[in-house]
Amino acid sequence: MSTTHWIDNQKNLMLFSGRAHPELGEAVARELGIEVTPTTARDFANGEIFVRFEESVRGSDAFVLQSHPQPLNNWLMEQLIMIDALKRGSAKRITAILPFYPYARQDKKHRGREPISARLVADLLKTAGADRIVSVDLHTDQIQGFFDGPVDHMHAMPILTDYVKANYNLDNICVVSPDAGRVKVAEKWANVLGDAPLAFIHKTRDVDVANKVTANRVVGDVKGRTCVLLDDMIDTGGTIAGAVGVLREAGAGDVIIATTHGVFSGPARERLSSCGAREIITTDTLPQSTEGWDNLTVLPIAPLVAKTIHEIFENGSVTTLFE
Repeated sequence: MSTTHWIDNQKNLMLFSGRAHPELGEAVARELGIEVTPTTARDFANGEIFVRFEESVRGSDAFVLQSHPQPLNNWLMEQLIMIDALKRGSAKRITAILPFYPYARQDKKHRGREPISARLVADLLKTAGADRIVSVDLHTDQIQGFFDGPVDHMHAMPILTDYVKANYNLDNICVVSPDAGRVKVAEKWANVLGDAPLAFIHKTRDVDVANKVTANRVVGDVKGRTCVLLDDMIDTGGTIAGAVGVLREAGAGDVIIATTHGVFSGPARERLSSCGAREIITTDTLPQSTEGWDNLTVLPIAPLVAKTIHEIFENGSVTTLFE
């Protein structure tokens, strides 16, 4: 599909980008051959957010793109306010694009008196006026059912696997899941990487301590192999760094870490830079900087987001992007 064709049909497509990751908004706009709609956004002295669009949005097919790095709550609130402004400005259809879905790890109650915050985020988006949600690699598939409307769950696996195929010898690859719960995802990776063997890390989690996981042992043969260690997101890096150590102890050769969402909070950079991994591969669903890293590779997510927007706008099939 040529860019010229897209421009000819773009009378009502409008892209709006929050302030959390403006580079991603610009990259998506370039892929679509359009401009990000000019927006005034500022913070009042008490922290309240003000948003106003500089062009009419009446009758538009509006796409509101916002990344959610720290401070996550600010950027979530900004996106909700942008959606509300579009709704009150008579946009015809509003699609909220959240490449990294906030509160995704709070998708169920582990014990009594706990919230299901991922559902609350979906309710907030709906109340604000969103008709549709687009996200990339949700922490769990069930989050799709939290929103009362269409949810396009996009996958970064082709972007990550293409990079691995282009840069590593697949004859010696072993795909490793960081826990038993992600084995199904690891199986998909293994199929794409030439029916590579599988392994997973047996681990225990302390429900009383956030981000506290103990990696115990490897289930599967990793000796002498290049291990591709997968996770949908890496936050403080403790779990993954521990898993790299366990793989090394089990005789693994090189270890490559692949993750869609590089949250990289607090000590993550120090842990992952020194854990013994040859390379950490992530995407820019969240703003990334390679400064201070010697083993971080960041792959662009904009082409995938732009293709998704194009299919939605043209009432095409988002599913065809993965067939």
